[in-house]
Amino acid sequence: MTKSKIDLSAAPNAAFQIKAESGPSEPIKKTEQAPEEKKSDKPNLADAYVEKPRLNPEMIGKSLLDRMPQPTGWRLLVLPYQGQGKTAGGIFLPSETIEKSQVSTQVGYVLKVGPLAYADKEKFPSGPWCEAKQWVLFARYAGPRFQIDGGEVRILNDDEILSTILDPEDIHQLT
Repeated sequence: MTKSKIDLSAAPNAAFQIKAESGPSEPIKKTEQAPEEKKSDKPNLADAYVEKPRLNPEMIGKSLLDRMPQPTGWRLLVLPYQGQGKTAGGIFLPSETIEKSQVSTQVGYVLKVGPLAYADKEKFPSGPWCEAKQWVLFARYAGPRFQIDGGEVRILNDDEILSTILDPEDIHQLT
């Protein structure tokens, strides 16, 4: 076993230097990254955001959409809108603020619609309230949330949609 001494003569902010009494040690070899640490070539949901965290729905590739959960029954798969990363005055928002607004968001993009959504003619006599690839407004904490490929998605019931909207920036949420 090699005994080591720590040289504390350096300035307080300097890194510690370890001197071995038995002579020089072997150089540290760089290990290869584990396979799970390497960047995946598969597209993920985070890649669909143009200016992080602004979503560009057209950038959601077909293979990525196919890999997302298929809602069953009368449910919809919705991607919550994350909002701008900075204010109108140019101040960048901290990530905690962006995450908090994402959890309490009321706006989302419909990714998939379940096979029985809006099929009940008594409940929806005028037809579907929304369809895939539409921006919608829903209750603040509606539906379960879960992470998938770098983004959060929600599964909502078909009757939890409050309205359709053209631009998610038009809706200003109350905090």
